[in-house]
Amino acid sequence: MVEMTRGRRVLRWLKRIGIGLGGLLLTLLVVGIVYEQIARYRATRDYPPRGQLVDIGGRKMHVDCRGKGSPTVIFETGLDSGGSLSWDRVHDAVAQTTRACAYDRAGVMWSDPTPGKQDGETVSDDLHAMLKAAGITGPLVMVGHSLGGPYIMNYVRKYGDPVKGVVFVDTSHPDQVKRMANPKMDASGSNWLQDLVISTSWTGLLRAVAPPSDIPGMSERTKTVSAAYQPQTLAGSMKEAASLNDIFAQAGKLRTLGDRPLVVLTGAEPYSDQILAATGLTRAEADKIQSIWKVLQAEEASWSTRSRHEIVPDSGHFVQDQRPDLVIKAVREVVDQVRADEAKAASGS
Repeated sequence: MVEMTRGRRVLRWLKRIGIGLGGLLLTLLVVGIVYEQIARYRATRDYPPRGQLVDIGGRKMHVDCRGKGSPTVIFETGLDSGGSLSWDRVHDAVAQTTRACAYDRAGVMWSDPTPGKQDGETVSDDLHAMLKAAGITGPLVMVGHSLGGPYIMNYVRKYGDPVKGVVFVDTSHPDQVKRMANPKMDASGSNWLQDLVISTSWTGLLRAVAPPSDIPGMSERTKTVSAAYQPQTLAGSMKEAASLNDIFAQAGKLRTLGDRPLVVLTGAEPYSDQILAATGLTRAEADKIQSIWKVLQAEEASWSTRSRHEIVPDSGHFVQDQRPDLVIKAVREVVDQVRADEAKAASGS
């Protein structure tokens, strides 16, 4: 009898503890949701889009155009949630020379998400529709960073006539996954924890645990504004990441830019100790990967009969942040070549 009484007491205490923990978790969830909604309201209030929101048929995309002149420079960012902000350190300087437009792909920063798949085909179609709706016509100079390179090649393949010049800023190569294969850097497959955090971003969890950006040279404005929007825009980037194999395969269908002026900038700064620790690579493995990367970059430079390939030894992957002067110089160089080509064509010579 005594044992039964003790057992009942234990069950009552366990029940009370369970109810208490459940109440605590519910309270934390409510607080997190309120916290996230307030943060999103403040982001919208404090950091509205600098450019215009263009309707492309039921969805709006953000494009930020500055300056005047022809050709129009179109900045295509890599796979990150910063979108148009990624070009903050070069945008205004390029706009002093000609019209320069940075935009946000679907689901990133101020652009509405797309309901379906996000790959090279859909990105090209969205960009084409946005340029048309915004009244942006050729000639165009396209500037891409990282995954922006394959996106540019997809765009040229589908809508390439207005594109008269290209700048690649440490861009991805369609064969890089196969040729740089390293088990320690294999990002294939689903990271269930990452997927869980992203899918529950409305709870405030992602905002609470996301580390601040530590990209060398990134402007404070880019860090602040992209962090404010990160929880609701990271899902857009992850949708692209899920289609990487398709994006590379689509871009690989075109491996020539003809005689379009092309500048390829390649970041060659050795991997830092922090990167080695994060990836688990040895210094020898990292050097081998970077050596292959340079070969891939040289191949990209061979895609045009008028190209220049510049190795940047004091910059990592984000050349536009660490050496914006070189990106600005490259863009102006291609702009000048396109203008010379247009003048030559107009004169009939």
